[in-house]
Amino acid sequence: MPTDGKRRGRRRTGGRRTGGRRGGDEGSRALRGGPLTLAVLTLFSVGSLFPLVWTAIAASRDSGRLARTPPPFWFGSGLLKNLGTAWTDANMGLALANTTVVAGTIALGTVLFSTLAGFAFAKLRFRLKNLLLMLVIGTMMIPPQLGVVPLFMTIAELEWTNHLQAVILPTLVSAFGVFFMRQYLIQALPSELVEAARVDGASSLRVVWHIVLPAARPAMAVLGMLTFVQAWNDFFWPIIALTQENPTVQVALTGLGRGYVPDQAVIMAGALLGTLPLLLAFVLFGRQIVGGIMQGAVKG
Repeated sequence: MPTDGKRRGRRRTGGRRTGGRRGGDEGSRALRGGPLTLAVLTLFSVGSLFPLVWTAIAASRDSGRLARTPPPFWFGSGLLKNLGTAWTDANMGLALANTTVVAGTIALGTVLFSTLAGFAFAKLRFRLKNLLLMLVIGTMMIPPQLGVVPLFMTIAELEWTNHLQAVILPTLVSAFGVFFMRQYLIQALPSELVEAARVDGASSLRVVWHIVLPAARPAMAVLGMLTFVQAWNDFFWPIIALTQENPTVQVALTGLGRGYVPDQAVIMAGALLGTLPLLLAFVLFGRQIVGGIMQGAVKG
């Protein structure tokens, strides 16, 4: 027969097990969203999608109907016609091709150079490192409008006006990207791993290729996505450096708004054409981008 001590031990063990299951159940209940959470998320989702849906509705109507009150809240029958007009009038085929080249090149260059510079500032030892880092961060506080005149004079001297390199080269690296990658690599890349590779005789190129780039992959995905979207939507510098003969999407859309009475429906159709490639890119690569973000969050 079991003694009183064994019985008390079993009771204590059972209590702990029951408490553990109860704590797990409470934790799972705490992670479930209630009706209020669902209502708030639904409200934010609808608010986020409304501008895109309204653009599509306005692109399917005519300017006369858009000018009336109340505005239309459902699709019309003129979407294909307005899309065709915007495609022809704005030279949207060339604009989409140019913007894809510009945004893709800027994103790749920014990710590569920012990762290399961020690794240098995070893990390498060299003179004036802190001073150079402060100078890089300080450039973020200078308004870009201040550099427009000397930059335009430079590209005019090089005869790059109305060429894509005039838009690509000035933005191949960003101070934000360098600072972002530096902050990520400080935590995600152990210094002991780099030192061990050095002891084994690995060159700097091999350290970057086999150690730094795999460790920085989640942050590189996030930076690449942000840079691509920013370059795709950039308007200020491309409208100065390019013309309607060799435009990006944002420059091409300005041609649709010209005239005594701009056709608002055609302008909305052009804006829809310029937005669809971004949506397609997110549909194709959204899982990899979100996976990279979550991987970086788990590592942090």
